[in-house]
Amino acid sequence: MRLLHTMLRVGDLERSIKFYTEILGMRVLRRSENHEYKYSLAFVGYDDEDKTAVIELTYNWGVTEYDLGSAFGHIAIGVDDIYATCDAVRAAGGKVTREPGPVKGGTTVIAFIEDPDGYKIEFIENKSAKDGLGQ
Repeated sequence: MRLLHTMLRVGDLERSIKFYTEILGMRVLRRSENHEYKYSLAFVGYDDEDKTAVIELTYNWGVTEYDLGSAFGHIAIGVDDIYATCDAVRAAGGKVTREPGPVKGGTTVIAFIEDPDGYKIEFIENKSAKDGLGQ
C-alpha cells in the first residue's frame, strides 16, 4: 500500500489552483467535473500520481466555505531554504502564520502558511526533515 492523495474541500477551485500552482509551485495533474452530482476536482502535486502523493482539491458547486473543524492538522512540504520560501510566499500574497524557526522542544526548522481556505501547510527544511520524524 501507499498514500495516494489528500482531499481538501475548497470554496473557489480556481483560487485554490492558483495558490497551489503559483505560490507552492505544484502543477495541475488532472481535472474533472461531475455535472450529475455537482462537483469539480483538480489534482495538484509536484510529480505524477504514480510517483508521489498528491492533493485532490474538491469544489462542491455553490459551497463557498467550510467549517474546518479541529481534527485535521496540516500538510507538510519539505523545502531547501525555509526563509526564502516564506519570503516568496509573502511576496506572492500568501499568508505566513508562523515565521521560520525551531520547533518547540526541538531543532527542526519549521514554518506555517495558510492556503486561501484556511488549511495549514507546514514547511520543514529538507536538511533537517528526517530529524522530526521520530525514531
